Amino acid sequence: MHLPANTNAPENVPWIEIHPFRGIDSQLRRVRECIRQALARTSTANELTPLCEHLSARNGKMIRPGLVLLTGQCLGRITEEHLRVAAMVQMIHDATLLHDDVVDDGQSRRGVPTVNCLWGNESAVLLGDFVLSQVFKMAADLEPSVAQVLAQTAMRVCQGELRQVMQRQNWQLSEAEYTDIITEKSASFFSGCCRLGAMLGQASQAQIEAASSYGLHAGIAFQIVDDVLDIIGDEGRMGKRAQSDFDNYKPTMAVIHLLRTAPACDKEAIHKRLTTPADSKSELAAMLAQNGSVRYAHERARDYVEKAIEALEVLPAGEARDALAETAWLMADRTT
Repeated sequence: MHLPANTNAPENVPWIEIHPFRGIDSQLRRVRECIRQALARTSTANELTPLCEHLSARNGKMIRPGLVLLTGQCLGRITEEHLRVAAMVQMIHDATLLHDDVVDDGQSRRGVPTVNCLWGNESAVLLGDFVLSQVFKMAADLEPSVAQVLAQTAMRVCQGELRQVMQRQNWQLSEAEYTDIITEKSASFFSGCCRLGAMLGQASQAQIEAASSYGLHAGIAFQIVDDVLDIIGDEGRMGKRAQSDFDNYKPTMAVIHLLRTAPACDKEAIHKRLTTPADSKSELAAMLAQNGSVRYAHERARDYVEKAIEALEVLPAGEARDALAETAWLMADRTT
C-alpha cells in the first residue's frame, strides 16, 4: 500500500487538543490520509462514494493510532509499518463507532450528522462491515504475529461491547464485573495499540508486555472517565450525545458506587430514576454528584493511570515516554 507523503499543511485537527500528540502531528496526518486513500480505492461503486467521503471527513482525536505511534517513537522511531497499522486501528475504531451510533441512536459526532442519521441504520451497519473488510485486506500484508494481535484486539473489543449490552439493567453488577467488561470493550484496544507499536519497534518481550500493560491501565481509566462524562459532560464539547448510557440502561462505575453506598432510604428513588432515564437525567446526575460517586469514579481512574505510569518505567526514558505518561493523565483528567 502506498503511503501519503509527509505533510504539515495548516488545518484544524482534533488531536492537536491532546498536547502530547503535537509531536506526532505530521504522522497522524499521514495516517488519516492513508485511511482516505484506502476507502477511496475500494469504493468503486458510485453509490458508496458519499458514505466513504463522509466517514473519511470525520475528524476524531486519533487516540488509538496516536498510541501506536508514540510507543514506536519511544522505542526508536516511527516506521512506515507503524503508519499502516495506525491506520488500521483507526479504521477498526471507526467501524465500531458506526455500529455504536446505531445501537445508541446517535445522531451526531463533533457537530456532524452520523451515517445512520443521514442514510439510515442499514447503511451505517453495512458501512462498518465494509470498513472492517478493508482492514482484513490490509492485514494480509502484515507479519503473522502482528496480524494476530490486530485480530485478537478487534475480537476482544466486540466481545466487550456484546457483554455490556447483555448487562443492560443489571443494577446488581459489581465494580469488578464492570471493570472486566470495560477492560475488554475499551482497554484491550488501547493495550493492543501499544503492543503493536512496541512489536513494530523491535522491542524486547519485557518492553512489549510493559507497553501492553500501560495501554491496558490507561484504557480502563479512559473508559471510566468516558462513562462519567456521559453523565455530566457537555454535548457541545464532547462532540456526541451525552447521557447515552443512561438512555440505554448501562451500569457505570459512578452508578455502581451510588447503588452500593447510598442510604437504604434512597434506594427506591435511585432505582426509579435508573429505570426511567429519559425523565430523570438531571436528578440522577445530581444524586451521583452529591453522593460522591462522580468523585469516586475519577479517583479510581487516577489509580489506573498510576499503574499505567508505573509500567512505563521499563521503556526507554525520553520525550516519547513522557508523552505517553502525559497522555495517560489526560485520559483521567479530560473534560471531553
